[in-house]
Amino acid sequence: MTATERPTALDVEGFIRLLDEHMPQVRAGGFSVLEMQWGRCTMQVEADERTIRAGGTISGPTMFTLADLALYGAVLSQIGNVPLAVTSDMTIHFLKKPPQRPLVGEARILKPGRRLAYGEVLIHSLGDPDPVAHATGTYAIPSSS
Repeated sequence: MTATERPTALDVEGFIRLLDEHMPQVRAGGFSVLEMQWGRCTMQVEADERTIRAGGTISGPTMFTLADLALYGAVLSQIGNVPLAVTSDMTIHFLKKPPQRPLVGEARILKPGRRLAYGEVLIHSLGDPDPVAHATGTYAIPSSS
């Protein structure tokens, strides 16, 4: 059985419930969960008045949030419903100006651990596989999980 064939410890519906309970601003901000597999999470954010910045592009904070949320989902897909798993480090590189259309963030865990999980997120415009941003990050996992 490959890693992506392993059942997730938290599925899309469970992740949405967790976000709605602990971070209701996520869905109100135009973010949605598209898919979760073991160690992977794909999310999308709409391109609208909440996410567009001057110059007619998606804002950097929106892309950072998309990366952070997708990585959070990827971590939880392996450890389950652990709301207190938190970002301990994240770096993002903006590669090109995205057009005004939804963005998709595809996260995957590169190094899971008992205390820390390290992963990456590729962000691209819907319908265009070329990345507009690349992020890497580490999540701290509380000892109670």
